[in-house]
Amino acid sequence: MIQPNYLAFAIPAFFVFLYIEYQLAVRLKKGDIFKYESSISNLSIGIAERLLNLFISASFYNLFYWVYKNYAIFNIPNTWWVWIALILSTDLVWYWYHRLGHQINFLWAAHIVHHQSEEFNLTVSARITVFQALIRNVFWCILPVFGFHPAMVITILVVHGGYSFFTHTQIISKLGWLEHILITPSLHGIHHASDDKYLDKNYGDVFVFWDKLFGTFQQEEEQPKYGLTHPVKSYSFLWQHFHYYLEIAEACKHETGLRSKLKIIFGNPSTLDQSIRPVLEKRYLQHKASSSVRFKFRAYLNVQILLCIALLTFITAIYPYIDAYDRLFIVLLILLTLINCGALLEQRKWIYNLECFRLFIMLSYGFWKLNLMELVVPAAVMLLLIEYVFRISDLYRHYVLRYEDINSDPDYKNG
Repeated sequence: MIQPNYLAFAIPAFFVFLYIEYQLAVRLKKGDIFKYESSISNLSIGIAERLLNLFISASFYNLFYWVYKNYAIFNIPNTWWVWIALILSTDLVWYWYHRLGHQINFLWAAHIVHHQSEEFNLTVSARITVFQALIRNVFWCILPVFGFHPAMVITILVVHGGYSFFTHTQIISKLGWLEHILITPSLHGIHHASDDKYLDKNYGDVFVFWDKLFGTFQQEEEQPKYGLTHPVKSYSFLWQHFHYYLEIAEACKHETGLRSKLKIIFGNPSTLDQSIRPVLEKRYLQHKASSSVRFKFRAYLNVQILLCIALLTFITAIYPYIDAYDRLFIVLLILLTLINCGALLEQRKWIYNLECFRLFIMLSYGFWKLNLMELVVPAAVMLLLIEYVFRISDLYRHYVLRYEDINSDPDYKNG
C-alpha cells in the first residue's frame, strides 16, 4: 500500500493562502501588489526549487546526522528549554548566513534571485533556488556540531521556514509591540526594499534581536520600493537563475592573476562593475521595441503552470515509489515547461522549437514505456510532415505569440 508523503499537501496549502491573500488585496483595493508576469516568474522559481529539493532533501538529514555523530561538541538533551535555545540558535545562524549572502558575491549569486521581484506578496516567498538551499544547509551544520540532534534541527527548520512564508505580504500592516520582538511583514518588507535607507537591513528571519544587536535594524518609515537597486530586465527562468554567475565570470575574465579573481568572487556585490550586466543583457536577451505589449493567450501559460504544480504535487506525494527513470522524466518535463513559460513571457523567437522538443520528449518517453521505441523515428517524420503541410509554426506564432496592448486591459496589473 502506498503511503503518501504528507509534505505534498503543503503545495496546495500554499496556493490556498495565496488565493486568500489575493482576495483580501482586491477587497482592500490593493490588487496592484500583484503583477501577472512577476507572480508567474516567482512561482516558476519556487516550483523548480521544490522539485530539485526532492532529490537532495534526504541527504540534508544524512549530512546533519553524520556531523552530529562525528563532530558534536556537546550532548544536548531533548527537553523543553532546549527547543527554545534551538529556535534562537537557528535564527542566529540564519542571520549570519543571510548577512553574508548579501556581502559575498558568490553567495549573493544564489540569494539574489529571492530579491529580484519588484512586487512583495506571498509568491515572493517561493523565490528560492536550489543553490541557495544547498548553501544554507551547510550553515545549518553548525547546529549539530554544537550537539542539537538532527531530528530536532529538521523539525525546527520546518517551523522556521513556515514562519518566514507569512512575512512576505503587504496585507498585514504593522503589529504594534510585536514589531519589537518578531520579524513582521512590515520589517521584512524593508529587507526587500531597494531604497538607500533600507539597504542591508533586517536580516533576521523570526526575531529582531540580532538586527538590533549587530546594528542592522530598520523600521518602516516611507513606503518601500521593492526589488534590486539594478533591476533584472527579464522574466526568463534561466536568466534570473544564472545572470549573476555570468556577471562574476565576466568580471573575472577582465582580471589577471588568481588573487584578483578571488577578490571578485569573495568581494562585496557593491564593488562589482555595474556596467557588466547591460553588456550581458545585450548579448543574451532579446529586446523588443516596445514594452507596452504582451502575448494574448494568458490561459495557455496558466495551464502549463497548473500542469507543473500538479506534477510537482504528484511526484512529492509518491516520490519513494517512482523509479529513477520516471523521476528524471517528470523533472525534465517540468523544467522544460518552466523554461517555456519564461520564454512565453519574453516572447522568445525560439519558443516554438522548444515546444517541439518538449513534445518529442513526451512522445519518446511514452513509446519507451510501451516498448514501442521503433515508432519514435516514424513519429518524428510524421511531425515534420505535419509541420510542412500545415505550417503549424506559423499558426503558433500568429495565435500564441500574438501581441495586444497592455493599456487596453484595465485589470492587467491585478493579474
